[in-house]
Amino acid sequence: MAWTLLVIAGLFEVGWAIGLKYTDGFARFWPSVGTIVAMVMSVCLLALAMKLLPVGTAYSVWAGIGAIGTVILGIVLFEEPAGALRLAGVGLIVAGIVGLKLATPG
Repeated sequence: MAWTLLVIAGLFEVGWAIGLKYTDGFARFWPSVGTIVAMVMSVCLLALAMKLLPVGTAYSVWAGIGAIGTVILGIVLFEEPAGALRLAGVGLIVAGIVGLKLATPG
């Protein structure tokens, strides 16, 4: 259950990171509300996951999911570059997350 909460927390992190782009510096009301809600949900779910998972693992996986999702959505939504080196970096983050999952009991 902790891993499920952690993945959902990471997805909310992606949501708020992408949401920031749409807030126009928090000048747009509804995108700002959605972004703030995603921020709160992300941190609350991370805190719940940390009850059962080591802090280093939980935080690293949460940040990694956020980074991977934000890069992918940046490419898809904002036409950011998808060069080989950039995608290799994302692959390394994925490898790190998998490694942490395999090395963490529970």
